[in-house]
Amino acid sequence: MAQAKTLTQAELDQVLRYVSTKKYPERDRALLMTSFLAGLRVAEIASLTMGDVLNTDGTVKAEVRLSAEQTKGKYPRTVFLSTKLRAELEEYLKTRQAKYPDIPLFHTNTRLRFTANSLCQWFYHTYRNAGISGASSHSGRRNFLTSLASKGVGVRVLAALAGHRNIAVTMKYIDASDDMKRNAVELI
Repeated sequence: MAQAKTLTQAELDQVLRYVSTKKYPERDRALLMTSFLAGLRVAEIASLTMGDVLNTDGTVKAEVRLSAEQTKGKYPRTVFLSTKLRAELEEYLKTRQAKYPDIPLFHTNTRLRFTANSLCQWFYHTYRNAGISGASSHSGRRNFLTSLASKGVGVRVLAALAGHRNIAVTMKYIDASDDMKRNAVELI
């Protein structure tokens, strides 16, 4: 099975333009940006609750603590939310009326919790309908790790951010783009 496509900035912009035309544009943008800016797995995104992401004063947390039940490897971890992602989530949360700690952060069109499978399908159809082939629910995660690697972030930090216990797994996520190769040879 082929790995999920990493998107160019132009392709991501194309997907963001597409979701801006949908029924829940703020939610859809926040879902995409959570994938691209936090590198979370689709099941982790689906499992997020308001209490995971919001402080008691209603502001977005800088760090989200995922429980063992929320992660693939069943190891709890801390996810760091960038200033950019916190701003995206704040925009989305302006559209949410209820902010009780136990309700899902992201809801389906019928206001129910996404399952990992239904959110995986949401990503697939969103990319396909936006005209991006080869992208999947893992594309944001791959973009997240590849982008950080291209900026010089070490593989141990990348593994910790991804929740990988083995750096060999992390290495499989990182694409070597032509820009990365051009920049590398200029270091000589």
